Amino acid sequence: QVRERLKKQVVEMKEKFPGFTPGLAILQVGNRDDSNLYINMKLKAAAEIGISANHIKLPNTATEADVLKCIASLNGDPAVHGFIVQLPLDSDKPIDTEKITNAVAPEKDVDGLSSINAGKLSRGDLGDCFIPCTPKGCMELIRQTGIQVAGKRAVVVGRSKIVGAPMHDLLLWNHATVTTCHSKTSTLAEEVGKADILVVAAGKPEMVKGEWIKPGAIVIDCGINHVPDSTKASGKRVVGDVAYSTAKEKASYITPVPGGVGPMTVAMLMQSTVESAQRFLEKFQPGKWNIQYNRLTLKMPVPSDIEISQSCIPKPIDQVAKEVGLLPDEMELYGQTKAKVHLSVLKRLKNQPDGKYVVVTGITPTPLGEGKSTTTVGLVQALGAHLNQNVFACVRQPSQGPTFGIKGGAAGGGYCQVIPMEEFNLHLTGDIHAITAANNLVAAAVDARIFHELTQTDQALYNRLVPSVNGVRKFSDIQIRRLQKLGINKTDPTTLTKEEVNFFVRLDIDPGTITWQRVLDTNDRFLRKITIGQSPTEKGFSRTAQFDITVSSEIMAVLALSDGLDDMKKRLGRMVVASSKKGEPVTADDLGVTGALAVLMKDAVKPNLMQTLEGTPVFVHAGPFANIAHGNSSVLADKIALKLVGKEGFVVTEAGFGADIGMEKFFNIKCRYSGLRPHVVVLVATVRALKMHGGGPAVTAGVPLPKEYMEENLQLLAKGCSNLNKQIQNARMFGVPVVVAVNAFKTDTKAELALVVQLAKEAGAFDAVECTHWAEGGKGAVALARAVQRASQTPSNFRFLYNVELPVIDKFRLIAQQIYGASDIELLPEAQKKVALYSKQGFGNLPVCMAKTHLSLSHDPEQKGAPTGFILPIRDIRASVGAGFLYPLVGTMSTMPGLPTRPCFYDIDLDPVSGEVNGLF
Repeated sequence: QVRERLKKQVVEMKEKFPGFTPGLAILQVGNRDDSNLYINMKLKAAAEIGISANHIKLPNTATEADVLKCIASLNGDPAVHGFIVQLPLDSDKPIDTEKITNAVAPEKDVDGLSSINAGKLSRGDLGDCFIPCTPKGCMELIRQTGIQVAGKRAVVVGRSKIVGAPMHDLLLWNHATVTTCHSKTSTLAEEVGKADILVVAAGKPEMVKGEWIKPGAIVIDCGINHVPDSTKASGKRVVGDVAYSTAKEKASYITPVPGGVGPMTVAMLMQSTVESAQRFLEKFQPGKWNIQYNRLTLKMPVPSDIEISQSCIPKPIDQVAKEVGLLPDEMELYGQTKAKVHLSVLKRLKNQPDGKYVVVTGITPTPLGEGKSTTTVGLVQALGAHLNQNVFACVRQPSQGPTFGIKGGAAGGGYCQVIPMEEFNLHLTGDIHAITAANNLVAAAVDARIFHELTQTDQALYNRLVPSVNGVRKFSDIQIRRLQKLGINKTDPTTLTKEEVNFFVRLDIDPGTITWQRVLDTNDRFLRKITIGQSPTEKGFSRTAQFDITVSSEIMAVLALSDGLDDMKKRLGRMVVASSKKGEPVTADDLGVTGALAVLMKDAVKPNLMQTLEGTPVFVHAGPFANIAHGNSSVLADKIALKLVGKEGFVVTEAGFGADIGMEKFFNIKCRYSGLRPHVVVLVATVRALKMHGGGPAVTAGVPLPKEYMEENLQLLAKGCSNLNKQIQNARMFGVPVVVAVNAFKTDTKAELALVVQLAKEAGAFDAVECTHWAEGGKGAVALARAVQRASQTPSNFRFLYNVELPVIDKFRLIAQQIYGASDIELLPEAQKKVALYSKQGFGNLPVCMAKTHLSLSHDPEQKGAPTGFILPIRDIRASVGAGFLYPLVGTMSTMPGLPTRPCFYDIDLDPVSGEVNGLF
């Protein structure tokens, strides 16, 4: 009856909450036959009822720490509603059973064995605890008799924690007068004879005699004992703690052994699991996070970013992880405010539908920026803390170069920040340092290989590359790959011919073709051109080289576009560092460095979890340049976030620079490799930038704004909206609805803001809204959030701008004409040579990543608005083969910024007493 009732309840649960299934986990240590039997009974019952049961079996070599780690994982798994540890624990190692049972989360402890559940039962909190299954089954059997428990005299024989003690409490709180007897009770027969209800759990065969029992008593026999019986094949039979044959003559109801309490115990385990699932559903809506948001205390005027950041106490990051459905073993804590998230979460959630995918981009900005990061954070705070939606922000990790240079930090601003901002803007978890180390290892390998090839014979090189160890020579795996690439299908180093040895040991790098530079995560203009190899030990081999800033390294772009460790390793191996003197590409794999790079990057590939001021989750991962690279955070962070938010949730990511650069690359490069399809584009615009595009004076960082930007000027503003119009069209070209976020400044007038909203809608935006999130946090972006929700419900007919199979020049021309407004392109001689080279080397089918100024739709930063009819000059082309794109160079640009006259670090200091960072912005 119980099982049939539970089966119906589970069906109703699944109908009401599609995709939801009650979950039971059974943790076993060792391989005891009796435990295996009991577990199989439980698994069979769960399957019959419709409960998803998972049997976790640890070996008998498991330690207490192993068991506790497994329990912690199951405690944190939202798909597990009931969880039992099968006793006894069959381990060779000492394990404290009490410690193990108390480690089970009380809300999942369907065996009712934890001290918390036992304590609640003893206090009579029956509606707020789990009762051990055997006493619960006994109570259900007693109820089935129809006899009222209240007022009856009950006797419990036995005082174990599993049956006797909780049975006493259960009868007591059902208003029986209860006596507990045990092995030391001297008048046991007399006490038993008084019982209207008798429950025996003493563990002694047929200890209670039939003649002791009061006529008409209810007898519940919990004992299972084996006694010798020569008539049985096994030589023994099972009996209870009560002499059944005589007791049944006096009892009104009695449970047989076997077949009485045992099946009820299993049924009660199933009932407790279903009850736990029901409690879960009452507390949590399936697919909805139970998340604690931080309430902002807004101040006017708005304090500095660091003051706001440090005034907010972040939630412990393991709490944030738990709130969004991450399991304890799926993260690595880096202190209290940041954590790495394991890629294994993708495997666990592979069947979970993705949420809605939103990209934040902007109009062509002023040098001051127009608030994309602030809008990204404001939007997720509005969706999460104010509209109660599952939402993740996915943002890039900033470089320390701009943080200490002229731009400052990139954590957002005002009341829309990722916190703690000093952690966000500085070392974070060391990903950029790992990229620096990996990049410079490649650079060192390139120059060392050239040096060794110049100074050694073929045989000397071969002897060092494939040394004899204990008389045995063996190729490494990466050397086998090089041999296969050369068409040499041999695995025995002693069988190579002299010609094959020559091919194998000589990369024959042409120094003039080296494209791989050393990097440093600091703005240092004096490293833009250097000479290396001047020590006498380098025997006269020197060359001109340079340092770039770390975030411009191809390894950063590889990290951002990889979809797993294996993919990252393959991309690292494919990176082209130079050409040979025959014009063949030389890769990191040819240098033999791929495995070492993967080892250096093994932790960096895991996204970093942080939070916003209002407590919404954020992934901070990867930060590639937006000119020579694609300027977007990682594919992996987006994919994990989309699974965690679920079907109705939102993931908001940001694309660098304006829509003509970051958004175009987000669509044509990032979405092409990730396979993800965006639902909404949020286009950030400001009155300030639009006035500049209308012909306003130059806007310069560190210089007060001219008066034209401080006074109302609708004519100038309307003229500048040509840029807004063009960027809206650029977004719509990809088939995605556009919501314009007008980021309001205190100098903007109502008429100006209203004009931008009006013109944006006329230009084809799905909606346009004024936003005040910088000053008001998520509250100031609620209208934007609602617009994004509505836009996400409309069809998204996403499409790429070009087919990668097109000739290289045609792809350049399509972007220049369709996105920038050019009439045509012009390839300068060096670019023409590279088109021929990369096409010959087999890289012509890669996507295109245009490297041009972000301050204009054209190649000329002085051309504002929406220029047309210009010729786009392409002076050179480079290949990031590992990352997977060609990047044409339009105009000149530096990949190593310099420090200004007054860098940001003048204002940064450390309080020696509190250890707090001051002045960072």
